[in-house]
Amino acid sequence: MAMLEVNDIHTFYGNIQALKGVSLNVEQGEIVTLIGSNGAGKTTTLHSISGLIRPRSGNIKLSGQVISDKPAHVVAGMGVAHSPEGRRIFNRMTVMENLDLGAYTHGKPDQADLERVFSLFPRLEERKGQIAGTMSGGEQQMLAIGRALMARPSVLLLDEPSLGLAPILVDTIFQIIVDINAQGIPVLLVEQNALKALAIAHRGYVIQTGKIVLAGTGRDLLGNDMVRKAYLGED
Repeated sequence: MAMLEVNDIHTFYGNIQALKGVSLNVEQGEIVTLIGSNGAGKTTTLHSISGLIRPRSGNIKLSGQVISDKPAHVVAGMGVAHSPEGRRIFNRMTVMENLDLGAYTHGKPDQADLERVFSLFPRLEERKGQIAGTMSGGEQQMLAIGRALMARPSVLLLDEPSLGLAPILVDTIFQIIVDINAQGIPVLLVEQNALKALAIAHRGYVIQTGKIVLAGTGRDLLGNDMVRKAYLGED
């Protein structure tokens, strides 16, 4: 049984259909990446999984249990943690207050969870009293991921974690994703940097205009001519 199953979902914004029968799965222990151009349906797929928007048909299962009929706060409580595009941290709160809010589904922060976050992101421990909005973009991205980890996720959804970061920080973020996965957390990664994403992914999917058009291992997709031309900038 897959940890996360997305089965033939059709998602709409009003009368506009954004997803047209998307199916994918994430197994325990995997990093799975979803790549595609802007507007292809990547973020909508994550929003559908996390309950921010409800598919009109199809279903989504977490450990075999249907979650696509549940509101976002219930989905979060069941173990789906979503680090959104644009970070969406609470700018006027401290780093520690942001992390505390990540643990709200468990009532109060757990010291072991906090220590795990600080082991992955030592910078956050150094700046735990700092107002989050005054940190650099890279530090804010670390905080967004750390906040999601405080929820003790069964699966972690990451939406464009490298967006807007300096190249050296991009490498750091991707290494941290690998480290998180090594701790046993499955990851579904949406990322414009297809080269970096496929290099760390066990498997990947390519989405175009709301449909999955290609799937395979990260290595296979890196070697695919269509992927290389469309997403890796090669002729």
